[in-house]
Amino acid sequence: MKRRSVLAGLGATAVIGTFGTPSILRGQTPVSLNGAVQFNDDHAFTKALVRFQELVQKYYGKPVNFTLHKNSSLGLEKQYFEYMSQGRAVDYAIVSPAHMSTFAKAAPFIDAPFVFKGIEHMNKVVEQNILAPIADEVAKKAEVVLVGYAGGGVRNIFANKPLRTLADIKGLKIRVQGAPIWSKTFAAAGMSPTVIAYNEVYNAIQNGVIAAGENEAAGVEAMKFYEVAPHLSLTQHAVSIRPICFSVKTLKTLPKELQDAIFKAGKEAGDFGRQLESSEEVVKLDTLEKAGKLKRVPFEERDAMKKLADPVMATYAKEIGAEGIFEKINVA
Repeated sequence: MKRRSVLAGLGATAVIGTFGTPSILRGQTPVSLNGAVQFNDDHAFTKALVRFQELVQKYYGKPVNFTLHKNSSLGLEKQYFEYMSQGRAVDYAIVSPAHMSTFAKAAPFIDAPFVFKGIEHMNKVVEQNILAPIADEVAKKAEVVLVGYAGGGVRNIFANKPLRTLADIKGLKIRVQGAPIWSKTFAAAGMSPTVIAYNEVYNAIQNGVIAAGENEAAGVEAMKFYEVAPHLSLTQHAVSIRPICFSVKTLKTLPKELQDAIFKAGKEAGDFGRQLESSEEVVKLDTLEKAGKLKRVPFEERDAMKKLADPVMATYAKEIGAEGIFEKINVA
């Protein structure tokens, strides 16, 4: 598989031809690569990155020394992305698009509320390569390539009280991701959103700073948010898409055969990650609910919530020049 075709297929055309020839020294010695993830061995993101490592080894056919730093030992996703952009500390990681907004304004669009109708819709968008222009922008401006798309978890609101209607969420103090589109859409739905570091959400709810947050099942379980916010309102406001990222600065130093293996493995590991997380989701929620740790609460006005957010999304798409992408996503 040629590198050009792989890159084009993943929407990273902006960086074609920039990798150059690796140093002779790097080509002669075993390659060492460092990855990072916020979670433990049981999380779908960790499993997707482990699969990525295995597939790279398979397709390259030569030794590669992988070290995957887990449990936020190298910080949080925002830091991972910065490190990859700078070409230091982290070579590959799974990162929320919200944390890419400093470098590429359009990046958070692919993970914004109400973009995807469900996991099947998201899979279609990925398979049809509709996100290619956004991946190009990230590669060009941040020097980080999106080699695959993991994720697949449906995001709901976890809170310290049951929320069933728009009236229930009016004025709700809720933690959202850092990209402005999250605050804007949640505010349009009547809530009072605030940006808090992911690892501080539990204490913020416990101390009454906020009353809620939003996440997929894997995150709720891993971070034990159910202990302080045991009511999961099924707003289904987003489907997580989590790119597997790789540093361009690192990629430039690697043999061409290894570069090709990384892109091929990234796509397959992303497909694996989406299938895994979406299949685990109901099981995780069933287990938590049966154990009395969490209670799922039907949200009765999802369509009305989406209707309030739609104008914000349309304006946002226009602002970042993604109207064409938004239209293609909507008809996929």
